[in-house]
Amino acid sequence: MSKSRTSYVCQACGAVYQRWQGKCDACNEWNSILEEAAVSGQSAPLQGGARLKKGKVFKLEGLSGAAHDAPRLPSGIDELDRVTGGGFVRGSVILLGGEPGIGKSTLLIQAAAALARTGQRCIYISGEEAAAQVRLRAQRLGLNDAPVELASETSVEDILATLSVGGAPRLVIIDSIQTMWTDVIDAAPGTVTQVRASAQALIRYAKASGAAVILVGHVTKDGQIAGPRVVEHMVDAVMSFEGDSGHQFRLLRAVKNRYGATDEVGVFEMTSSGLAEVANPSALFLAGRDPRHSGTAVFAGMEGTRPLLCEIQALVTQSGLPTPRRAVVGWDQNRLSMVLAVLEAHGGIRLGQHDVYLNVAGGLKILEPAADLAVAAALLSSLSGNPLPADTVYFGEISLSGAVRPVTHSGIRLKEAKKLGFRRGVLAEAGSEQIETHGTDATALRRIADLVAELAVGALNRQQRARAVESSSRDR
Repeated sequence: MSKSRTSYVCQACGAVYQRWQGKCDACNEWNSILEEAAVSGQSAPLQGGARLKKGKVFKLEGLSGAAHDAPRLPSGIDELDRVTGGGFVRGSVILLGGEPGIGKSTLLIQAAAALARTGQRCIYISGEEAAAQVRLRAQRLGLNDAPVELASETSVEDILATLSVGGAPRLVIIDSIQTMWTDVIDAAPGTVTQVRASAQALIRYAKASGAAVILVGHVTKDGQIAGPRVVEHMVDAVMSFEGDSGHQFRLLRAVKNRYGATDEVGVFEMTSSGLAEVANPSALFLAGRDPRHSGTAVFAGMEGTRPLLCEIQALVTQSGLPTPRRAVVGWDQNRLSMVLAVLEAHGGIRLGQHDVYLNVAGGLKILEPAADLAVAAALLSSLSGNPLPADTVYFGEISLSGAVRPVTHSGIRLKEAKKLGFRRGVLAEAGSEQIETHGTDATALRRIADLVAELAVGALNRQQRARAVESSSRDR
């Protein structure tokens, strides 16, 4: 017989204390520690699953030879398969997080419908909506003919008993893990103890049955998945569904993936009929770009193995404040401060009395340092008022010494730029002679001062050409 004991658990980070206190020492949150009755000892056995016998081991070659099914199960959505590493691994558990209304449920119901149409058993369990409401959303998306099994339940024991009836499902979607509760824990649903225990029971079921389980998680105000951080360590993959309410783009990123890369990104577009895959995201992020205005530069970036071109916008204005403003959207603000310091120290550009605003168009978030050169070019263009060449892309890392450092996959970046009509690329000089340019004109820079000189010469040449055209028109 298991014994119940009382513990005090922080609802923000999951830290456990023996007595109540006002502030959590682990996450520094106030009034987040609540009393919970936990159970010490063995939990209830998993319904429908087999318990591992003591002393029983398996041979590695025996496991590979006995596997008759494919190790991965493609979802039918290419962008989702790209992020997961080629499909759902059997017996894996994925935690999907995202802001409310971003499209998590829409993406999962589309994936379940695509998989169910191939003859696989898929079960969608909602703890927030009734089955009729889920069916209504599927009907709006045109998925009402897909043989997806729906259920509305929050008890983990009832869910496991239902899953054990009939053939083993290939995909189980739990929406969401914060609404689940188990009889083993005497606590309210959504608490740290309940979320941890419910996730552990579902993970045990996934490993025993071979079904791929997707857990939907809520996010906090700062964008982190709510609940104990230990749940992220328990699952096999953690994916983040990002987007901006002002744009129709949605980005699916893998924060953690035991069976694939964590730097891949899937691009979707929210339409009236659901989420649509974006085969060429570079053209989508550059749509509506006007190269005649100053302060814009095209960055040739990489998201995993995929080249991605996007527009970086900068605005530099004279500041009337004692401390000039630095506002950044879609990039690291500390990185911007570093680029501004290098431009002033090694490029001779004085920006200390200017307000600087930087934005990555389309709601995209750039994480790689290769965007330093494009940001510097956009800042110089906005400061001088001269637009950059419309057929040029920029990529390269700027060091604190003022040197322009090379980045990886330069040939792939230039190939993608050539595909979209860009004929020139500005990059680092080191190693540029071994790069395949794919027909583009590569301009190699050694230091940040070379970029300043090149933009100054280019602006002078454009002004001279404009004066020549104006004088010839007057002569006519």
